[in-house]
Amino acid sequence: MGPIAMPEQKIFAGPRIRRIRNAKGLTQTAMAEGLGISPSYLNLIERNQRPLTVQLILKLASVYKVDPDELQGEARGSISGLREVFADPLLAAELPGEQELVEMAEAAPNMAAGVIKLYRAYREQASRLSDLNELMAHEGRAAAISGARMPLDEVRDALERRPNHFAALEGEAETFSALLDPGDDLAGALKAWLKREHGIVVRVLPAAVMPNWRRRYDRHSQRLFVSERLSPFDQLREIAVEACLLRMSVAVAAETRTLNLSSDEARRLARFEFGRYAAHALMMPYAAFHTAAVRARYDVDVLRSRFGVSFEQAANRLTTLQRPGAAGVLFFLGEIDAAGNRLRRAGAAGFPHGRFGGGCPKLAIHAAFSQPGQILVEAVEMPDGAAFLTIARTLDGPQGGFGERPRRTAILIGCDIGFRDEVVYGAALPAALPNGARAGSSAVGSAASAVGASASGAASAKPGPVAATPIGPACRLCERTGCLSRAEPPITRPLGLDEMVTGLSAFDYR
Repeated sequence: MGPIAMPEQKIFAGPRIRRIRNAKGLTQTAMAEGLGISPSYLNLIERNQRPLTVQLILKLASVYKVDPDELQGEARGSISGLREVFADPLLAAELPGEQELVEMAEAAPNMAAGVIKLYRAYREQASRLSDLNELMAHEGRAAAISGARMPLDEVRDALERRPNHFAALEGEAETFSALLDPGDDLAGALKAWLKREHGIVVRVLPAAVMPNWRRRYDRHSQRLFVSERLSPFDQLREIAVEACLLRMSVAVAAETRTLNLSSDEARRLARFEFGRYAAHALMMPYAAFHTAAVRARYDVDVLRSRFGVSFEQAANRLTTLQRPGAAGVLFFLGEIDAAGNRLRRAGAAGFPHGRFGGGCPKLAIHAAFSQPGQILVEAVEMPDGAAFLTIARTLDGPQGGFGERPRRTAILIGCDIGFRDEVVYGAALPAALPNGARAGSSAVGSAASAVGASASGAASAKPGPVAATPIGPACRLCERTGCLSRAEPPITRPLGLDEMVTGLSAFDYR
């Protein structure tokens, strides 16, 4: 007995056909002619009074590059999401019928997606408030939110504690670069690939039109909008992020799973971080960047000029050079804003929390805000004797209009002091003073001019001991006495306040 023929499901996709036609700037007459049907028949299809036939679906795919799956299932996810929204007890009295949900998803897909996104944010926020309420209900415990409960902190902790090198993404980026063959125009190659493979057109929009976003992809009109506030380097990165998330979705998903994150919000944040990593790998291919970095002795300004990227992008790439057999200096990186808020940390071997800390107010990253655009080089020493070479510089954020305060952050790049012979900035470190005296933070002020000097002669001679600024991991964990910069008392020592004695620090201790 042969197989039983099942009746073919009718596909009514009028609103979708209308959006496709409008996005391509076609009249009903022009589109009907391309499909080989009459304008009146196309009108009936757009009004959902006629279903799409198999022949028409194939014609749409061949003539207008329309994905057949898009015609058959575009609204399914939205309908499922809308069911979840209206199943909430808060909306129980407003529960619409199935046909009304279908009509909303079909006729106004952007509005449906917006409602689902808003509901998802509401649920995530409610979950956070619930966690906070439970935590604060236990009297006698610190009223602080655990880092693991906050998605952003969870992602940061997961990424900061592991090496900032992802071999699978590096391999995908090299394959993608070979496919693009960009030459000296990566931006043009990416735009052409997005248009050719996905029908996506890239547009740079004025700040007045897109005041709140760096990048926005409208999947219905298939346009990728990038803000003109961004520098050309950051515009390129945003385009590369979108292309990499499309091209490397499987690899990005696999890397995200390895982090074992606890929420969908955390996983979305991690995907964005991996997308940015992949974009940097595409903009600065590993082999070429590693070779250039070694030859330039890790001079960030030389590297950013050679690869057409920003200082921040080149510095970030330095922390990823850990491919077996082609590894670079073990750099780590941190970024803060003017208020000292931590924005980002990463390291070739993970950010060195235990050995370096990064929370000391004496670090040059804080002084960088008073000298915008200058590179400050300094050697620092921890209480246990571990020493590091640090480079600090301010970064300017998106361009603001007249009357807007520009966003400025500061970045610190560091490595073990043992690498100073391999790094051009090592020539800027002053020698230790005789009899063990220290030059202290004066090394910061003189560093900018020293970096500009020729490093070839300095590299040929074996440098002696360098003056290092004494720092600690953070004030709460530091037991250095007489520190003018101390902001908090150490938790490991009792305070020894004496009405007859005033120390250098506001927090004296025994």
